[in-house]
Amino acid sequence: MKPFSIELSVKPHLIRGFFTGAGKLRQICLGLSVVCLAAGCQSMTLSPNTTSKTYPNLLVAAGATSEQVNKRIDDTFQQLFYGDAKNQAVYFAATKNAAGPLAYIMDINSNDVRSEGMSYGMMIAVQLNKKAEFDALWNWAKTYMYHTQASHPAKGFFSWSMKPDGTPLDEMPAPDGEEYFITALYFASARWGNGEGIYAYSNEADQLLMNVRHRETITGPTIRGVVTAANLFDEQAHIVRFTPDIKNAARTDASYHLPAFYEVWARMGPVSERDYWIEAARTSRDYFIKAAHPKTGLTPDYGNFDGSAWAAPWNAGSADFRYDAWRTAMNWSMDWVWWQADPRQVELSNRLQTFFLQQGMEKYESLYSLDGKKIGGGQTTGIVAMNATASLAANHPQRLEFVKALWNKPIPAGKYRYYDGMLYMFGLLHTSGNYRLWLKPRNSN
Repeated sequence: MKPFSIELSVKPHLIRGFFTGAGKLRQICLGLSVVCLAAGCQSMTLSPNTTSKTYPNLLVAAGATSEQVNKRIDDTFQQLFYGDAKNQAVYFAATKNAAGPLAYIMDINSNDVRSEGMSYGMMIAVQLNKKAEFDALWNWAKTYMYHTQASHPAKGFFSWSMKPDGTPLDEMPAPDGEEYFITALYFASARWGNGEGIYAYSNEADQLLMNVRHRETITGPTIRGVVTAANLFDEQAHIVRFTPDIKNAARTDASYHLPAFYEVWARMGPVSERDYWIEAARTSRDYFIKAAHPKTGLTPDYGNFDGSAWAAPWNAGSADFRYDAWRTAMNWSMDWVWWQADPRQVELSNRLQTFFLQQGMEKYESLYSLDGKKIGGGQTTGIVAMNATASLAANHPQRLEFVKALWNKPIPAGKYRYYDGMLYMFGLLHTSGNYRLWLKPRNSN
């Protein structure tokens, strides 16, 4: 079966109608997908061979030309992956091993390699059809970050923080890395087909997917002492954990909730797991509603399973809207564009953007208490990019102001170019309609 994805052809002047119902994607079924366009438009069935599709291009709707948008995306990729090593690049080629070339994404400010950045880099690569970069990043992650030792509490997962030479700084996983690895691998299998060894993408994704749900609890030594660790999703709650470390395994992070990805896993992963991931998607959609402040729409960095904020003992600020939480709006907005399963996400984006409009487009900052008190941080490129992605679900008249703000930001460079740069690229891909589903659903028989 060839890969396929579902697209809506949307003219810029019809963008608002897309979000308010005139062209709403009503349902996407497993296998053969059905698009029902409301307001009298005819329904059509998309076969598994269908590859033609377009997503809303909010950058064009905001005034840029398609040529300008494509050039900005290419310029951003070239700068972040192949720009000046001292001031621009975050992607660095390493040596080769038996599996081929190796490369890593570097957090310049923290001087480490993170599973977050590696998996983000792979998602960017598959969306832009950069197979060589994708494979080199995956090879480095599997070579240096992945744990195979049966007695290690992170067995089957990736160290979240490493030195560029492959030495671990923290051997335990941050689950958002695994989530992006899995989804990027499934997309790679659909877009490029499976190779051999670690490049049998769907096999690698399947194994990771089984690990995040089913891996047994293990107690064992790490470089930071003995740790007892569980799986990455709570089986009963259907919620992604903040950490598998059993001491804090009943905590979560709103920005780790990726229902759009869980829908992909339900379609492309093992059939036996399908019901679980469909329920996990529903649970995460509900979690966004619980976690978002009723007036501001802000979510905390860390949270409890009931949606309340959690101030971690080592980070009291984690109960506030900070660096992790910027991404939560991207997660619910991506879910809305891909699956249109929860209309509450429209109101969430409207609520969040209304808060920032009230703060002032030039004056809002990056860090807030959930009820909207400024903590500081200035206005970073990262939060501007994430607020722009919220426009994908918003339907208020000023939503394109956030897209224009992203467009007016230069490509990040300098000390903070890793996080700002990754989120900037995600923002461009999402708002240009280039952050897409690459699907090859598994036969349910």
